[in-house]
Amino acid sequence: MDYIKSLSQKSSDDKGCFLCEAAAASDSATRRERLVLWQTDLVVVLINRFPYANGHLLVAPKAHRAELEELSDAEQADIGRQTSDAVKLLKRAVSAQGINIGINLGRIAGAGLPGHLHQHIVPRWGGDINFMHVIGEVSVVPQANSQLYDELLRVRQEISK
Repeated sequence: MDYIKSLSQKSSDDKGCFLCEAAAASDSATRRERLVLWQTDLVVVLINRFPYANGHLLVAPKAHRAELEELSDAEQADIGRQTSDAVKLLKRAVSAQGINIGINLGRIAGAGLPGHLHQHIVPRWGGDINFMHVIGEVSVVPQANSQLYDELLRVRQEISK
C-alpha cells in the first residue's frame, strides 16, 4: 500500500533521490531506516523498499549518475564486485535458486528513478511466479523488510568471517 499511495504523491524527481539519501546514511539508525545493507567508497547496496520478490536488492553508485557511460572504471568495477557479493548473500540467506540482474536505463525502459542508475538483483525460486503477479501485477512478499534486513546483515557477517 505504501507504494500505491506514493504514486499519487509528487513524482520521484520532485522528492529528491532515495539512492543519494541512502548513500549519505552515516549512522546505523539511518542506514536501517533507508534499508542500506552496506556501502563502499563508491557504491551503496540496499533492500528495495517496493520489491518484486523477497530479497530484492539494489546496487547503485553513490554518485548521482543516470547513464552507464557516466560511470568511472572504478565505479563500474565496484558495482560488479558488490553485485557478486549480493548474489552470494542472497543464495545463502534466502536460498535463492536463481537470480535476475538488470538495469533499466531511462523512464521509457522502465526506470522508476531515471536520474540515478541502479542495478536490480532479484532472487528467484522454482514456481515463484503466480497468478497474483501475472494477472494482477501484484507481488507477494512473505517477509517484512525489517526482518529481511536483520537476516541479511546476520548472514553477511557470517560470510565475512
